[in-house]
Amino acid sequence: MPRTLDGAVVAVVGTGGLGRALATALAAHGATVVVAGRSGAVDVPLDLTDADAGATLVEHVTRTHGRLDGVVIAAGVVAFGELADTEDAVVEELLLTNAMGPLWLAKRVLPALRESRGFLVNISGMVAATPMPGMAAYSASKAAAAAGLAALRKELRRAGVLVCDVQPPHTETGLATRPLAGTAPRLPQGLEPEVVAERIVAAIEADQPLVSSTDFG
Repeated sequence: MPRTLDGAVVAVVGTGGLGRALATALAAHGATVVVAGRSGAVDVPLDLTDADAGATLVEHVTRTHGRLDGVVIAAGVVAFGELADTEDAVVEELLLTNAMGPLWLAKRVLPALRESRGFLVNISGMVAATPMPGMAAYSASKAAAAAGLAALRKELRRAGVLVCDVQPPHTETGLATRPLAGTAPRLPQGLEPEVVAERIVAAIEADQPLVSSTDFG
């Protein structure tokens, strides 16, 4: 059966260009949106590198709204440059935020999502399936998150919880202009965040477990 977002309580983790577009799109489809992130106008301050952040999110949402129907992770960090030239601290930050963070968050929100038979979405990006030179650590962090979600999807096969990995091509979120290290290569014009957000909403409503880069046209 297709999912409906009308009346659902959904947490969006991330306040960047894509996070904002997702919050708007989900609300337009009838969801009550709770915004979580490290900065900006948030309902719940949340840092993915904090292993207990998910528990804080669940406590706030269930206390305020009585349930949690979905979580969409649209937060991450990026770095550019060959691996040999990338500082260890940068590699660590990439893996902490992009790989361990979503898994920690998933672990702690799962009880609430099991109860509501809800959904968990993580935006890993095209590099999860197509690792890029000059982005080895970043590609690895996103591929690790995608692999973790693929395994989690099998673990939850009978629980009625949608686990969705989204792999859009380059999107004009501004993230590439704020790298932890290095300089972004020349990139083609990316997708608009609103286009990506609407495709993610469609995937949630269709119970689609994987949205690959080719699904964005």
